[in-house]
Amino acid sequence: ASAGEAARAPSTQRTGRGQDSKRIFLPDGTAIPADHINAYLMDAPDVFIDSRNKPLCDVPPMVYGNKPTDGGHLFLTAEERDDVLRREPDLARFVRPVLGAQEYINRQPRYCLWLTEATPADIRRSPILHRRVQAVRDYRLASPKAATRQSAETPHLFQEIRHPKEGSYIIVPSVSSELRQYVPIGFMDAGTIVNNAVLIIPSATLSHFAVLTSSVHMAWMRAVCGRLKSDYRYSASVVYNNFPWPGEMSDALERCAQNILDARALYPDSSLADLYDPLTMPAELRKAHRDNDREVLRLYGLKDNATDEQIVAKLFTMYAALTA
Repeated sequence: ASAGEAARAPSTQRTGRGQDSKRIFLPDGTAIPADHINAYLMDAPDVFIDSRNKPLCDVPPMVYGNKPTDGGHLFLTAEERDDVLRREPDLARFVRPVLGAQEYINRQPRYCLWLTEATPADIRRSPILHRRVQAVRDYRLASPKAATRQSAETPHLFQEIRHPKEGSYIIVPSVSSELRQYVPIGFMDAGTIVNNAVLIIPSATLSHFAVLTSSVHMAWMRAVCGRLKSDYRYSASVVYNNFPWPGEMSDALERCAQNILDARALYPDSSLADLYDPLTMPAELRKAHRDNDREVLRLYGLKDNATDEQIVAKLFTMYAALTA
């Protein structure tokens, strides 16, 4: 049924004594009593989460990573990078690591030609750059989209660039397995380029990271995000921009966030897919997340053992108040 039909559908079950009884059945088959069942099958107010261009709360904006639209000509495998640098060592200043969701989560090395600082002379005197940039121009000119053809005027650049010039940024994969308790959110420095298979938050702090990687935000994400097959599909317009942030941020959040990052660093040979697999998640990382969860739950006035249903009910109530 559509969301509107779900909202209008009766959410009560008549008992033999003529009393209304509402229950929500959980995935494990148990049922919990509810005062009101909304269209998201939550004991919460009737609210509908729509796309939003800007964050509901006062937090840094989230944007998509850089959009290449290059036909693959600005990208290099590890082997291609080695070959390029062997043939033209001077190109090392233009070769940068690049991440999409797969590369980030699975620790797959990939590189790109990041030519924002390249001069026309740099491109003309390099046979490799000249050939690849010409291929990008041809690819874009052949596109049926006017905007792509227009971007053929700057074939040495990604079509859309949103990358911070310095500092660090939070990276969020746009797609993540539903088997993970936490979407593997992280920090990257500006020296690593990302494509538009991830989302980024420039100028974000450790406190922002702590809240986003918490069980509170994960419960919200699971309730409102889209799906790619069964995997979570994170978006800025629905998940991030509508998220009700706590009224205050504590000093403890930064410590909790750093503990998570430090726990990951104990396993330099492991990918995020390894670290966040429910079967192989290290004890140090699990503890760091639990400590972080407790602090974030406290900021929302929730108990340590709050269920996803209770968390989302709280967030929906906050959302309804913020958008009233």
